[in-house]
Amino acid sequence: MSVLTRSEEGLAAWQSLQLEEPGVAVAERAALGTTARVVVWPPPELEHALDAVDRELMALDAQASRFREDSEISKLNRSNGEVFFLSDGLSEAIAMALAAAHWTAGLVDPTVGKALVTWGYDRDFAELGLQGQLSTVPSPAPGYRSVHIDGRLVRRTPGTVLDLGATAKGLGSDRAAHSAIRAIGRTGGVLVSLGGDVAVAGQSPAGGWPVRVAENPASIDTSTTQDVRLIHGALATSSVTCRHWKRGQRDVHHIIDPRTGAPAEGPWRTATVAAPSCVTANAASTALIVGGDEAEQWLLATGLAARLVAYDGSIRLLGPWPLQDGGLIDIAVADAVGPRSRALRNVS
Repeated sequence: MSVLTRSEEGLAAWQSLQLEEPGVAVAERAALGTTARVVVWPPPELEHALDAVDRELMALDAQASRFREDSEISKLNRSNGEVFFLSDGLSEAIAMALAAAHWTAGLVDPTVGKALVTWGYDRDFAELGLQGQLSTVPSPAPGYRSVHIDGRLVRRTPGTVLDLGATAKGLGSDRAAHSAIRAIGRTGGVLVSLGGDVAVAGQSPAGGWPVRVAENPASIDTSTTQDVRLIHGALATSSVTCRHWKRGQRDVHHIIDPRTGAPAEGPWRTATVAAPSCVTANAASTALIVGGDEAEQWLLATGLAARLVAYDGSIRLLGPWPLQDGGLIDIAVADAVGPRSRALRNVS
């Protein structure tokens, strides 16, 4: 492993990696409270891709991080007024979150910010006290219909705290992958992973991009791990196995059920979804954790492929998810949350 020198002040250094996959270049660094990984072919284009990815991740962090006092969404959440004027970037991110809420019938909802704070998730997870008491009684989220966006203007019920955790990381992967392929500017391909939320752009290597689906990248337990191949589109995983802590006597995690304001209690500890865009995959995987059996039937109706891991370690496959290691995921359905979707255009 070697360090790639970066010029941007304050950014973690990119570490170059060696993979068994021939003909690609790989680098990763800490970003957005998780690990960013970029895979590029042809290898000489890696530096151009990393520059483009850095720009997108820095912009998203400044727009949508609830854990930065100076971020745009933190200023929005602190504002007392009903109307707030947004940048183009945050406007897109909130519009995507509202589209995801509409598409999932509210199983994914960006108004869960106050509930997350109630349960103690009020700072970056690395700084979170893993023991503590519940600060107040949780209550249902205000609901996405209390937020309205019109271009760069957002209106919300005063006191509503927005959190884009169910969609922003997926949107970041999409933005970064497409920006990187534009920077390469010729035949080639890019894969961007943010904590396992994967988006690809351009041409895939022969046979597709290899992607390892794992519940917790730091775990040595590989009993629920599967390798798949992705030619285009995206994969996203939502899991309660990585970010969990205690409040009082209760084990809690970061995926909130908007209907109760409490951590989701569905049957699945991990859900992975393949979709045309990572923001769509991210929303769908979160909906499966929150909605359980109800969301399972909804997912089947979408035609998307999903892989679910229950608390006992058993695995359930939905839609066209491959049975075997190395299987190819073929994404042939229309995007549900992307910028050209009907769901996004109809959010009001």
